[in-house]
Amino acid sequence: MLNIRFREKTNTWPAFVDLFSNLVIILIFLLIVFVFLWTTTSVFNKDTGAKTVADLKRTNEEQAQRIVQMSADEEEAKRLLVLARAELENLTANNNELNNELSQIDASMEELIADYEAKVAELTNQLNQATLDKQRTAELEQERRTLQQQMTEQRASLAEQLSKLQAALDAAEEEANQKEIQYVEMSTRLNKALADKVAELNDVARYQSAFYKAIKDALGDDNFIKTEGDRFIISSDILFGSGSYTLSEEGKNQLRLIANVIKDLENKIPTNVDWIIRVDGHTDKKQVVPGTRGYSNNMELSLLRANSVATELAKDGVSRRRLIPSGFGDLHPVSLGTDAQSLQQNRRIELQLTNR
Repeated sequence: MLNIRFREKTNTWPAFVDLFSNLVIILIFLLIVFVFLWTTTSVFNKDTGAKTVADLKRTNEEQAQRIVQMSADEEEAKRLLVLARAELENLTANNNELNNELSQIDASMEELIADYEAKVAELTNQLNQATLDKQRTAELEQERRTLQQQMTEQRASLAEQLSKLQAALDAAEEEANQKEIQYVEMSTRLNKALADKVAELNDVARYQSAFYKAIKDALGDDNFIKTEGDRFIISSDILFGSGSYTLSEEGKNQLRLIANVIKDLENKIPTNVDWIIRVDGHTDKKQVVPGTRGYSNNMELSLLRANSVATELAKDGVSRRRLIPSGFGDLHPVSLGTDAQSLQQNRRIELQLTNR
């Protein structure tokens, strides 16, 4: 990049004039001293005194003329120096103007060069993009040919598959025609089985209300036992201690009364009705204390309690095959509260008479 600058020179003319004036004054002083000494020496010489005085006068006149001439020369030198100083200042001003113009020209050239470089970069990018577009066009054409070949192959494969599917469909239609008779027969048997199952459910439902009424009559008005829908609920607090799955004596007495009702029910329900007593254990949502022996979570505790109830009922004479224990932990609470009463309601054993 072009970058031209004039060097600014220091103006030394005023100092030069002052130095020259001082030198002239010193020279005049030395001449006067010299003349004085020379005159004094000549005057005191008796032989040459008159001649010396005459020479001294003449010399003084010559020196005075020289001094006048030197003063005139000094004035001329000062005038020339002033003119030179003015000319130098003019040159300095012109130099500053030229520097300003060169700065503007330099800035303009920088802008022109920047524009040129930008245009060159843009053209380069366009050229590269054109090259890439050409390569991309070739790649797309190759992909098109590949896809066309694949489509041709897929058409042939699909045609073959359609032919096979049509043959399979024909065979399936023939097989469907053969199985339609079997379907009618199976549908008839299924409807009969469903009707038998519904009749069995109706039979079980007929005995449920009597079963729950008999249990309620046997247990009396106990706040720890209540009927709800198709099941009755026994509070775990009357059957087990806190965190335990071993039945208390009071719990065993309550289960003995329930067992008597179930045994009486076994004698009343016809043998063709396949019924069971579901024994479902539930807990509250308090977590098991780590390190508890026998179980590690509420699911295991609920199953152990349900199994203890089923075992006790079997000991009291209920057929073990009629008792199905299961544990649900804290997954199905009857109350969502966190107070003591809500937690007590969730700790329960549910007995449900149902079909197998």
